[in-house]
Amino acid sequence: MAPPHTPCRHTSAVVLAGGRAARMGGEDKCLLPLAGRPLVARLIDALRPQVEDILISANRNLERYAAFGLPVVQDGLDDFQGPLAGIAAALDRCRGDCLLSVPGDAPLLAPDYAARMRAALAASGARACVAGFQGRRQPVYCLLSADLRQHLHDWLQAGGRAVHDWLTAVGAVDVDFSDRPQQFLNLNRPDDLARLEAQLSP
Repeated sequence: MAPPHTPCRHTSAVVLAGGRAARMGGEDKCLLPLAGRPLVARLIDALRPQVEDILISANRNLERYAAFGLPVVQDGLDDFQGPLAGIAAALDRCRGDCLLSVPGDAPLLAPDYAARMRAALAASGARACVAGFQGRRQPVYCLLSADLRQHLHDWLQAGGRAVHDWLTAVGAVDVDFSDRPQQFLNLNRPDDLARLEAQLSP
């Protein structure tokens, strides 16, 4: 059995921006503007007061992401192997003893997201936790002990790709955000972005 996890003293975060965005017509949706600012810029602003440092996981438009002044990490696997590959690359580069994950198209991140995830990890003694609402896990919203990096690399080498399955394998505990369901809004299609922009307009 794995030893209890030591509470996070230094939390790194990774913004997962490495997907194909097929439902957005192949556009890099994290760079699309929302009310005049790129989605990823809004997310970075929301994360800065919550963590010690931030990484961006990306597989294209690397110079544009680098312009945000943060380290950009590419997957170690070829051909867009999914968010788990991005998380693995970030674990290799993160400076913290914990890594907080969030998708790059989540502009309504709760201001206490990191604090609640850290509290859940500390209380449980687990090495991973995953956010969700109304009993539904949102796997890419997770907090991981950095010492899981080798386990994750072994999982990927064995062909595992589903974040949900890996989190289950490492005994991730659930963190309920049913009071903040808007945090999990993902912008998968152009009309999703247009609808949110209309809501944010004065």
